[in-house]
Amino acid sequence: MSASLVSNAYLDENSAKIRSKPVPWEVRTSSLLTSSLHSVKKVDRQPRAKTESILVSDGQIYAVLYLRLLKKLQRVDTMQCLLVLIADALLDHDERIPLFTRAAQSDPDLPYLPLLRTLDAQDEFVQLKSAQILTILLSSESTPLQHQHLQPFLRLLASLVQGQSPNKRDVAVQCLEALLARPDCRKAVWAIPGIIAGLVDILRHRPTPQMSYQVIFCLWLLTFEQDVAAQINKKFDIVPLLISVAQVAAKEKVIRVIVATFRNLITKAPSANLPAMLVAHLLSFSKNLSARKFSDEDILEDRRNETWLFGLLMPTQGTYDEYVSELASGHLSWTPVHESDDFWRENASKLNEKDYEQLKILVRLLNTEDPLVLAVAVHDLGRYVKHCERGKKVITDLGAKARAMELMTHPNSDVRYHALVSVQQLVSHPWITV
Repeated sequence: MSASLVSNAYLDENSAKIRSKPVPWEVRTSSLLTSSLHSVKKVDRQPRAKTESILVSDGQIYAVLYLRLLKKLQRVDTMQCLLVLIADALLDHDERIPLFTRAAQSDPDLPYLPLLRTLDAQDEFVQLKSAQILTILLSSESTPLQHQHLQPFLRLLASLVQGQSPNKRDVAVQCLEALLARPDCRKAVWAIPGIIAGLVDILRHRPTPQMSYQVIFCLWLLTFEQDVAAQINKKFDIVPLLISVAQVAAKEKVIRVIVATFRNLITKAPSANLPAMLVAHLLSFSKNLSARKFSDEDILEDRRNETWLFGLLMPTQGTYDEYVSELASGHLSWTPVHESDDFWRENASKLNEKDYEQLKILVRLLNTEDPLVLAVAVHDLGRYVKHCERGKKVITDLGAKARAMELMTHPNSDVRYHALVSVQQLVSHPWITV
């Protein structure tokens, strides 16, 4: 768990520049003891071999010294130098992590308070280098993380992952990869919707294969929590998104982590995810993977398990069940059932069951922003009225007639057309009130 845990070219290049840049420690540390000044100058801009030999014998002294200086000094150049010294001390030396975490024994503000304070710096390098170090220290803690240490960091990661800077997004995603291995972090991250929204937005904009893998790896880790698995697709619509990513993925590892995520969603929360998976044609997608040759045995095994689970959990899925699943997903499209007179003749009255449960879902979809969903939903409304006694009164009581009339002026021509046809059904169909 060294500094290579979060690797970024921007951090590496700027760290190299900072190592060679002189810092006037005499001016910066005028309020500190002469011994502290002497100690820091012994390692500043020195060959790595010399610094390593000093840290072998005096590692604990330097860990506390770096953190205390970071706590006291606020100049950007000194913060940059201290952060590089800390990261260099940790690089490829996991055994030194306790040297920094044990600094709390001499000062309860250490090690986290100085690092968290630097997250507010306006300098991008300082922010991201601090994030790198915080990730190393927090990920290594053997006890649950304290709220006052984790929350400020997660709030920063939320802003970074939603920002436009490629470096900030890259570092934030890598930090999350490491932190989400911890169950306490998974729960804390899930409580900050901006983080998940940021990850999903990155995926929607076709990132590099490596970034796709890292983002989906974060989602996979999150879905080990049952509450997350039960809600993440409903809130963020990740099932169709992951299928679309997998369909164009050139790297096996991207497909592997997508399939593993689907496995979690199916096993952890089947009732919450199977309807959306059915609508997104996950079973067909899984079968299509069989036509592709993979060297990764994990993909092959996960795909077989996924297909088996899907078939086991949905053995009696009929046409109406598929329609209900489509309603539940919110992704209506022109599948054959919508325009089938036989389907509506046989099933329209079923929308009245359980206090009009499915009909109310259909009515709610009349307020979506997606023109395709709007067109299909208002079309289905007309089919329901045509084939269901009392349908006109029920629709009017639910407020859907007024909404259908509003959609007759919608900017999308398909929505306007289907709204007009449905309103004609509502106006012309005889009233049955009992």
